[in-house]
Amino acid sequence: MEVWTIANQKGGVGKTSTTVALAGIAAAAGQRVLMVDLDPHGSLSMYFRQEPDYTHKSTYTLFEKRNRLNKELLLSLIRKTPLPTLHLLPAATALATLERQMHACDGLGLVISRALELIKEDFDLVILDCPPVLGVLMINALAACQQLIIPVQTEYLAIKGLERMLHTLKMLGRSRPTPLSYVVVPTMFDRRTSASVQSLRALRNEYGDCVWKGKVVIDTRIRDASKAGVPPNLFSPHSSAVECYQRLYDQLACHEILTDGEHRCAS
Repeated sequence: MEVWTIANQKGGVGKTSTTVALAGIAAAAGQRVLMVDLDPHGSLSMYFRQEPDYTHKSTYTLFEKRNRLNKELLLSLIRKTPLPTLHLLPAATALATLERQMHACDGLGLVISRALELIKEDFDLVILDCPPVLGVLMINALAACQQLIIPVQTEYLAIKGLERMLHTLKMLGRSRPTPLSYVVVPTMFDRRTSASVQSLRALRNEYGDCVWKGKVVIDTRIRDASKAGVPPNLFSPHSSAVECYQRLYDQLACHEILTDGEHRCAS
C-alpha cells in the first residue's frame, strides 16, 4: 500500500481537487483507493455528500479511540463513493478541537500511521487531504506518507506560501529516518493572464526541478464535477484538467518526479 499526502500551508490552492482527481484516476485504473479527509472544514467529505457537522464516524474517531483501534472499527468508518474501488474516510468538524483536547497525549502524531497499518492489505493507494495549517493533523499526514504532493496555485501569494511549507518539511525532516519525497504541482494555471504566466515562471526559476514539469490548467469542469459529486475523470474524462492530472498520476505512480527533503531531485 502506498500513501500520498496532499498538503500546503495555504488554502485555496487546489488540495481537495487534486486529491479527488488523482484518487478517481487511480480507482479507474483498477487500484483500490482510500481518500482520508483530515481537514476540519471537510471539503473532501462534502464533495461526496458527507456533512462534517453531522458525521459521527470519521477521522476524528481514529484520534478519539486511538488506544483501542482495530481493523473492524476502522473499516466501519469508511464510506463508498460512485466508483466501486474508491472509498472515503470522512472528516468531522470536531477535528478542530484536537489540539486543545489532546495536546498532552503521547504518540498523537502517529495515529494515522498506526491506523493505516491495520488496513494495508485492503487498499493499494491511500491519499490524505490536509488542512492548510501546521498542526497535529498535518504532522500525522506527513508522518504517514511516502510521497508528498504540494499543489501551488500560479499566483504570487500562493508561491510565497510555498516557502512556509518547505520550511516545515525541513524541520520535520530531522525526525524522519529518510527524507520525505515531494513534488510541487502548479495548479489553476491560466495562460490568458500575465499574472499566472509570470507566477509559473517565477515558481520554476525559484524551485527548479522540485516543480513538476507539467501544470494543471484552470478548468470549470472541475467545479462542475464537484457539484455532481463525482471524480472529474468520471464526469468529464477528456477535459483539460483531467488530462493534466492523468499525466501527473502516471508519473507519480512510476516514481518519476520526486524530490527528497534536502532538495535533491530524482528526475
